[in-house]
Amino acid sequence: MFAKIYRPAKTAMQSGKAQTRKWRLEFAPSMAPPTDPLMGWTGSIGASGQVRLSFDSAEQAIAFARAHNIPHQMAEPPAPKRVVKAYSDNFAFRRREPWSH
Repeated sequence: MFAKIYRPAKTAMQSGKAQTRKWRLEFAPSMAPPTDPLMGWTGSIGASGQVRLSFDSAEQAIAFARAHNIPHQMAEPPAPKRVVKAYSDNFAFRRREPWSH
């Protein structure tokens, strides 16, 4: 079992960053999921693909993986790019598209 340690990004449906502060340890699938020949549904071999562990810091997640002899890979999150805007930019003359409908 191979594990991936990462900090999840915020979803498009969120405006806050509540679920992005914790680090997550998630197991990667060892093989492709089998398909049921009759119905065509996708199954799973084991329950390890459904296990997600959350930690307060990356060091805690790495320590857990090393204590349980789990090979792991660390994925650093990219720094968010801040776009500085002002409300008056909506009405500026240099705006390329019209501000009204």
